[in-house]
Amino acid sequence: MDILVSGFLLAGTYALIAMGLNLQYGVARIMNLANGEMIVLGALAAFWAFTSYQISPLLTLFLAAPLSFIGNWLIYKFLLRPLVKRAKNQGQLEVDSILATFGISFALVGIMVSIHGEYFTYSFLANPIEVLGSTVAENRLVAFFIALAIGLVLYLWLNHTRAGTSVRAVAVNADSARLVGINVDKVSALTFALGGAIATVGGVLISTFITLDASIGVIFTMKALIIVIMGGVGDIRGAIIAALILGIVETGVATLVDPGLTLVAAYFIFLLVLLFRPQGLFGRRST
Repeated sequence: MDILVSGFLLAGTYALIAMGLNLQYGVARIMNLANGEMIVLGALAAFWAFTSYQISPLLTLFLAAPLSFIGNWLIYKFLLRPLVKRAKNQGQLEVDSILATFGISFALVGIMVSIHGEYFTYSFLANPIEVLGSTVAENRLVAFFIALAIGLVLYLWLNHTRAGTSVRAVAVNADSARLVGINVDKVSALTFALGGAIATVGGVLISTFITLDASIGVIFTMKALIIVIMGGVGDIRGAIIAALILGIVETGVATLVDPGLTLVAAYFIFLLVLLFRPQGLFGRRST
């Protein structure tokens, strides 16, 4: 039971770090290697606000999310949109976006190191409580339920609103979406910015229970990429279920085998998905 409870809570963390990248890659077709740095930026903002001004991270969410949305929209508009325009095919866009966002990630790491070059952590809602016979910290429960709420809102928005239908149409086929009057450029910018805001929200929540530093973003990016591929690119439901699988497997390996093998377990699952279901759990097979 301890493994299941801890695995579910870890899955909430993983869902938070993957949903943003899923939107950016699934709709805007940008493989954003700076996704992890957006998470760390959110964490650093929460740390700074809490330690300097005693602002609750739950309040910082409402400040960091819109600022991140604006920042990511500007990044897409002025740095990535020119790459989209010049790309002759999806393969070229992916290569160009990987190189561009790789550079952005290094720039963000440098900025964060100059702001705070050390490990950062603080105590918030760290009180232990009992859940199904297991002792967990309140901050992990809060992060888990907020991740579920964000996932539910995104799923409902994508599947039950006109704007969400436009987003799904662009994700399926951007050229066909243009034929029915959808502004693909606007939708892509919106989803890229929204994905960045979600990643930043994840960073704010993760900062309440994990010790971080400016260079840890690459780990978050790789975990997010594994979850996106496992669940199916562009599918929020798939990202949540893939995060749940990865969380339980990693917790089981850490508890029953060796904590040092959790990354091995994650990449083993990743390889199995690539070999036997490359479109992901909920993705569509290419034709």
